[in-house]
Amino acid sequence: MSVEKYFNILKTCDIPEIASHAVLYLHIKSGAQILSITNSDENKVFGISFRTPPYDSTGIAHILEHSVLCGSRKFPVKEPFVELLKGSLNTFLNAFTYPDKTCYPVASQNEEDFYNLVDVYLDAVFFPKISPYIFGQEGWHYEVDPEEQTLSYKGVVFNEMKGACSSPERLMGEYSLTSLFPDTAYGFDSGGDPEIIPSLTFEKFKLFHETFYHPSNARIYFYGNDNPERRLKILDEYLSKYNAAKINSAIDIQKPFKEPKYVEFPFTPGEAVDKGMITVNWVIGDTTDPVRSLSVSMLNFILLGMPGSPLRKALIDSGLGDDLTGGGLEGELCQSCFSVGLKGVPVIKLNQVETVILAALKSIADGGIARETIEAAVNTIEFSLRENNTGRFPRGLSLMLRSLTSWLYDKDPFTPLAFEKPLEITKNLAFKPGYFEDLIYNLFINNTHRSTVKLVPDSNLADKLTSREQAALESAKSSMDKTELTDISNFADILKKQQETPDSPEALATIPRLSLKDIPRENKEIISIDKKHNNYIMFGNNLFTNKIAYMDIGFDLHSLPEKFLPLVSLFGRALLEMGTKKEDFVSLSQRIRRVTGGISTQKHISARLNSPDITAVFFIHSKTVINRLPDLTDLLNDILSMPNFDNKERFRQMALEEKAGIEHQLIPSGHGFVGARLRANFSMSGWLSELTGGVSYLFYLRELLDTIDTKWHMVLEQLEEMRSLILLRKNAIVNYTLPEANWPEIENAADSILSNIPDREPDYAPQWGYGNIALDEALIVPSQINYIGKGANLYNTDYKFHGSALAITKYIRNSFLWDRVRVQGGAYGAFCQFDRLSGTLVFISYRDPNTIKTIKAFDDSMDFLINGKISEQEIEQTIIGAIGEIDHYMLPDAKGFSSLIRYLAGITPEHRQLLRNEVLSTTREHFREFGNALKEVRDNGLIKILCSKNTFEQFNMPEGKKLSPLVVL
Repeated sequence: MSVEKYFNILKTCDIPEIASHAVLYLHIKSGAQILSITNSDENKVFGISFRTPPYDSTGIAHILEHSVLCGSRKFPVKEPFVELLKGSLNTFLNAFTYPDKTCYPVASQNEEDFYNLVDVYLDAVFFPKISPYIFGQEGWHYEVDPEEQTLSYKGVVFNEMKGACSSPERLMGEYSLTSLFPDTAYGFDSGGDPEIIPSLTFEKFKLFHETFYHPSNARIYFYGNDNPERRLKILDEYLSKYNAAKINSAIDIQKPFKEPKYVEFPFTPGEAVDKGMITVNWVIGDTTDPVRSLSVSMLNFILLGMPGSPLRKALIDSGLGDDLTGGGLEGELCQSCFSVGLKGVPVIKLNQVETVILAALKSIADGGIARETIEAAVNTIEFSLRENNTGRFPRGLSLMLRSLTSWLYDKDPFTPLAFEKPLEITKNLAFKPGYFEDLIYNLFINNTHRSTVKLVPDSNLADKLTSREQAALESAKSSMDKTELTDISNFADILKKQQETPDSPEALATIPRLSLKDIPRENKEIISIDKKHNNYIMFGNNLFTNKIAYMDIGFDLHSLPEKFLPLVSLFGRALLEMGTKKEDFVSLSQRIRRVTGGISTQKHISARLNSPDITAVFFIHSKTVINRLPDLTDLLNDILSMPNFDNKERFRQMALEEKAGIEHQLIPSGHGFVGARLRANFSMSGWLSELTGGVSYLFYLRELLDTIDTKWHMVLEQLEEMRSLILLRKNAIVNYTLPEANWPEIENAADSILSNIPDREPDYAPQWGYGNIALDEALIVPSQINYIGKGANLYNTDYKFHGSALAITKYIRNSFLWDRVRVQGGAYGAFCQFDRLSGTLVFISYRDPNTIKTIKAFDDSMDFLINGKISEQEIEQTIIGAIGEIDHYMLPDAKGFSSLIRYLAGITPEHRQLLRNEVLSTTREHFREFGNALKEVRDNGLIKILCSKNTFEQFNMPEGKKLSPLVVL
């Protein structure tokens, strides 16, 4: 195509920081802006984002984000999004609602798959099949109970936000933001307040789409190694249907406060009814100046980024709360803000926290910031920018979001990406005397645009919310006549029929798909070498890492007696966060950040292939630029050879932070705790994982805190004994990822580190025993929404694993459970997860208004597989989707570590290829065989739910079964 005919080039440049060439285009006819980035990255990314400032808290932008993915002009199926999930090689497929924008990103390593995703998403956002029924399904609608003739609310987003609003941490984040921006779009809850969502009408909803989902209000982004002309061609097919328009979507600037504001809100507490949360929050200015943004990022790290950071330390040392709350710097909005505070604070002491924060900031500014702290901040920010390690999150998507921090607000999108020059300026400023101290005065001490938000417990809040919801429903019903109630019933019936009616073959045929001939038959293997070396195992991965060395040192946990197992996570933190015999924890944390890209610890637990044994390893992960390997060596030598555990208050605070972290994750991540609790009943690896990271770990931490206070000497002895049992050379395995030419350097580093720890044979503990977990169980928490689980071990039946299970479980999730639990049931999501190493299969729902209805859906999945009409095309697509997960995109450090994990689990390249072959050979008969195996879940499966006390009391178990309640929070 002739680019010049349809597009104006606004700006073009090379961006060496991300090894890319970038062009900013304007589509002449529609007014759309396009940022096109080309490079060698095979993980291609597309995203289209719209500025969508809300004007109330009905969640209008959030509901629209869900709804546009429910069918469109070219793809008239009920859920194109789900059809893509079933059979795509995507490495990312989702959508996000922010306080001021809505983003629709996709990513794939396969070019044809990538453009299929782009086509579906473009049609979805510009030409969605928005109808009252889709709005009712995804947003909210009334339903009439046929027996009681009472009204109730239904809707996916409605239930999602009920779950979100059950999390005190999420509430605090929302209240902190809205308190700072009462006169702008940020003053509303963009996700939606469940009490306000039902005031949204379909007419307003439809108008919101017509207003904001126009190319003139769009920011369109491409990234990767595909042909840039192909990008523009597909865009023009859509954009040319529009004329440029003036869209009033600007984000208003909040006028500064003349004096600080103070607000207070209630939340539903658990057992600790006398403890609350508090944050102090500031608006700290424009996000589009790159030097200012980098400076503020460094200051954020200086104040909060390390265990010994001065503001963090002042809050922790105050003893007023369990752990920090508030996210620190929020730099993705038009005006950046900063939030910090404490959670787990006695209500009578909440006001003291603000005093501590303000006094600490003044003390830091007046006393000066240590050069070592500044060096740590500069190195950390610089390393992060250069490494650009986004984990499984595509790099290109991370860069899109970074570009939007200026582009969305009509500034240059290249500025946040080309960091070299502003970084150099910022580094020079950073070491000028008083630079960060002056920033503290300007941004905090002398800044009256501040709010203090208190979250106080209200034991009656849940009942009040229920009463208010019932009152609203009764009021609505009282204003309706018989005809209106009949209309509501008819609406629900029509919606239910639409939900239950499968898409026609003709509609399904419109979805662009790959075929099996597009799928590689062979796995991509990493060149890895393992060898015995000086009484320990070395495992090397030959990968390009852009001059970064990744090293993981693992120690087998089988040398630990069972009583020590729950202490492993805290033991890891103690090594890194309590200092050494040479330096205190403040100095150590500074040193880690000055000379490395980060050091962390992790426990890895899994079953082993075709073995009753399990893998249980304690890892220390580290990374640094290759030429600083000697500094990393010295650092790890000190950490492993001379740790100093004798600091009762520091260790107690870490235990409090661990406890608070789990307590505040219980509700937003309830599905994870339910799944872990189920797996604990079915395998040794499941039991150990739950013991060291689940509800059992939470109860252990509560007991440990009492022991620390009363018998610290016993805890100290345990830590020292653990060190002597775990940190042994013959117990070690070293994994490194970097080019083979640099292997001698990292092997010398590993030798130096491990030569300083004992070389004796480990005394392996007796076989760990597991049990003592109730079978059918209700985990009681103060939640407005539920998380339901059911599971069993399929290897207790005559089922023999076949790779087809990977495709089948994915199909169950993305078809049957999606329809029954999410679309018809109104839950936010549901999962079917199978651990092929242990044989454990679990069904779990997420933010679910139902209980028995969901369990029945889990049970019915068996019949769905045995008797359901599953077409050959569906089987082929779910095979492709399963292969996509096998081939998921990984950055070099993840590739190297994954190779090691497979090695430890006994998974050879030959086993992986056999698995791939079995997935590719999946047939209809495999679906039936797996369905028969699910009889074990239906007939003998255990049930776990995480719910409120009221839900538990109303729960009716099947005959002969009974839930045991366990109050968790």
